[in-house]
Amino acid sequence: MTPAKLIGLGIIILVLVLAGSQSTYVVDPGFRGVEVTLGKVNDTFKPEGFGTKSPFITHIVSIPVRQLARELPAECYSADLQQVNIALRVLYRIPEASVVQIYKAYDGDPFTSLIAPRVQEALKEVTALQSAEQIVKKREDIKSRTLAEARKKIGDILLVEDIVLENITLSKELETAIESKMVQEQEAAKARFTQQKAQIEADTAIIKAKGEAEAIRVRAEAIRDNPGLIQLQIVEKWDGKAPLVVGGGGEGGANILLPLNLPATPAPVPAIRR
Repeated sequence: MTPAKLIGLGIIILVLVLAGSQSTYVVDPGFRGVEVTLGKVNDTFKPEGFGTKSPFITHIVSIPVRQLARELPAECYSADLQQVNIALRVLYRIPEASVVQIYKAYDGDPFTSLIAPRVQEALKEVTALQSAEQIVKKREDIKSRTLAEARKKIGDILLVEDIVLENITLSKELETAIESKMVQEQEAAKARFTQQKAQIEADTAIIKAKGEAEAIRVRAEAIRDNPGLIQLQIVEKWDGKAPLVVGGGGEGGANILLPLNLPATPAPVPAIRR
């Protein structure tokens, strides 16, 4: 075989190898492929895995369909015209059905051209209805309303999974004013609590005193109407160890003297000797 033929054969083999390598593709997990042939995009996406394509004239562009996260700063103004800087993290995902459309309209990365401006617009609309203090206090409410508004503006072409408010920054003067107001509110709440506690204690003391006075009055009436009640209570409470004298109730009344310790058994009688 002449050198020219060898060179020609080598070129053919090289072309075949290149054609073979260019005729296959692999779409990684979490991605979908968009087929582009001579600048024309196929309307059907390629699923993940191995596949074949036309060599040299067709290439496959991988588009992620798993959840992505991007940071986004936003400069907003509150209802009281205070500047509020908010650092966001947007979690979003490209649906399978939108892969080809996203590639055609946004070159495969819709965040900068679609998501970021819509989310910032939604956040500014929500914060404009709240004071700077309420934006800090109602963080979860601001996040929920911003997410709902952003989804309306973006539509179904993309799925905005969540929005995280990572940081809310106010001016130093505004932060100082809010902290001072919160301290004053806490002190006022503490004073109200102390006042309420003192009032409750006073009311409790009055109720207790009224109850004791009523109990004394009832006992006095009972003793007046039943003179023998005291004697009965003394007898009931006697423990049998100390002498107990109970008055007869009135002048000249006889007193009852109860024995100190009566023997449990009678004393033995001494025997009589004859």
